[in-house]
Amino acid sequence: MKNYTITVNGTTYDVSVEETGASGAAAAPAPKAAAPAPKAAAPAPKPAASAGAGGVEVKAGAAGKVFKLDTKVGDTVKKGDPVVTIEAMKMEIPVVAPQDGTVASIDCSVGDPCESGQVLATLN
Repeated sequence: MKNYTITVNGTTYDVSVEETGASGAAAAPAPKAAAPAPKAAAPAPKPAASAGAGGVEVKAGAAGKVFKLDTKVGDTVKKGDPVVTIEAMKMEIPVVAPQDGTVASIDCSVGDPCESGQVLATLN
């Protein structure tokens, strides 16, 4: 059994770790002061246009979180224009239009998690 003291965001925790054989499973944290659980935010409403309304998909290039909607339904975009910006590992990554067109749908909201390859918007 090994004992460790860990400080996370100003809260100190005493942790005892016991090796339980070949599985290597361990960790039984015993907090000195429990931090309050964050309140779950209500999901933001989706944009009015129906999902997947256009024929050209605008897909996320990386997993992250939707940071900003750079366009709205009905906007005209040129190839390479940012449609949505995602945040991944503290970096803002523009998701750009693959070709010229008109935004047919925005299939995400600010704060939504996204996976690499997920459709975030469509174009006509």
